[in-house]
Amino acid sequence: MASSVTLRGYRYSVYNRIARVVLHEKGVEYRTEEIDPFAANVPKEYLKRHPFGRVPVLSHGKFDVFETSAIARYVNAAFEGPELMPTEAATLARVTQVVSIIDSYGYRPMVRQVFSHRVFRPAVGEVADEAEITAGIDASHTVLGALNNIAKEGRVLDGQSFTVADCHLAPMIAYFVQADEGAGALKAHKNLADWWATVSQRESLQSTEPGLPRS
Repeated sequence: MASSVTLRGYRYSVYNRIARVVLHEKGVEYRTEEIDPFAANVPKEYLKRHPFGRVPVLSHGKFDVFETSAIARYVNAAFEGPELMPTEAATLARVTQVVSIIDSYGYRPMVRQVFSHRVFRPAVGEVADEAEITAGIDASHTVLGALNNIAKEGRVLDGQSFTVADCHLAPMIAYFVQADEGAGALKAHKNLADWWATVSQRESLQSTEPGLPRS
């Protein structure tokens, strides 16, 4: 029987991978549909599901939801499996805070600047902008410091419990540390580095590794 869950997204999108990690952690069977948001003509049928043309979109039967944080919370609530959203007030606040930090302050420097210019662009035969990498590393220190403090506190990002915060952060760090500069920056934040050493071995991370395109 075909799965009633479809994840429409771009293989190399870190947000697409976040949704996949959540689905894997919950044990949900799903099919994928590749959508390139950078294509000149994004399919009209896709734009009906996501009017902004970004990725991913999760479809569960006739129900569509976009925005990765909403997808994560929907999957956690709609399917059986490990609970990825805590109910204790302070811990719930930290999960939401981690997601917001990454979306607001981490994604651009860590992924769009450091990973994209040091790793992804060379992989597809494009020239990296060293100034973008430097700016990304500079901005990432504040992000990593804030996340390290949260990891040190021990409510989330502790390497033992696993929440939506881990699902959201891990794919970002996975891209970031592929750049030597990113790996070096992470080492300066011990609690976060210890968290990554543990979380990077999870099956959900291993099985959703997107690899790199070839030029």
